[in-house]
Amino acid sequence: MKKRIKYISIAILTIIAIIPFAFYRFDIPVETLKARYGRPPSQFMDLGGMSVHYRDEGKGVPIVLVHGTSSSLHTWDGWTKELVKKFRVIRMDLPAFGLTGPNASGDYTIKAYVEFLEEFLSKVGVPRFHLAGNSLGGEIAWNYALAHPRKVDRLILVDAAGYPVKKAPALFRMMKFGPVAFFARHITPEFVVVKNLREVYGDDSKINRELIDRYYSLTLREGNRGAFIARVRTPRTTENLSKLGRIASPTLVLWGEADLWIPVENGRKFARDIPGAKLVIYKGAGHVPMEEIPELSVRDALDFLK
Repeated sequence: MKKRIKYISIAILTIIAIIPFAFYRFDIPVETLKARYGRPPSQFMDLGGMSVHYRDEGKGVPIVLVHGTSSSLHTWDGWTKELVKKFRVIRMDLPAFGLTGPNASGDYTIKAYVEFLEEFLSKVGVPRFHLAGNSLGGEIAWNYALAHPRKVDRLILVDAAGYPVKKAPALFRMMKFGPVAFFARHITPEFVVVKNLREVYGDDSKINRELIDRYYSLTLREGNRGAFIARVRTPRTTENLSKLGRIASPTLVLWGEADLWIPVENGRKFARDIPGAKLVIYKGAGHVPMEEIPELSVRDALDFLK
């Protein structure tokens, strides 16, 4: 009996020891990923020690699109397809994400992102433009509109961050726990990415293999996992929420009613606190309606931009 217990114990310990190696994932070199996700019309700009991945397409009044946490400029593909018919569409991978990757300073505060966006747009050469942002990108967008009111013609917030939430996504909470964050830099099973996609999509049937591969591959881009942890662990500030009433740009607030990460109630707060803001809520959609229901959400954006 004792021998049996001993063998079972050894087996259990062996399994526990093997699990980390089974889920260990090496970083993917950025050059490898560029071959798949950085082909034309992609361009790269040297900025602040980074090679910033961006796309600048179409002609007309510029509209700038800013993605959210752990995403990339590809999240706006559906919108871009329609917007380029009438606008010059500019989008980029933010520092810490996509092909751009981590920044040299390790500063992932909203203030640093606003400064990055200002420097990037100055180099692109657009003095005035429409601005749209989702999630983290939405928080950057409305803070940018406060910092540079004369540059933002119209503002579109898509499930934007900013207001406190009762409970942050599980992944974000876990990254604030030291041991978990340590292992997460190297142990990243694909099912974690799939789980997060199911949380941000209202309709899981729209999550396909191509979508999973893109999110997972860009998560493994060299340096991105550490940068993501640094971003999640950056202290949040709410001081600018009291200034939302100063936003002078006409504003459209789009929100997925089934958003599990940022509740629709926060969308109503933006519509309430930004003068004259219009709110559109999508039944059944999740945290990324511009990606999940691009045809419907871009139609509302186009109507607003008219």
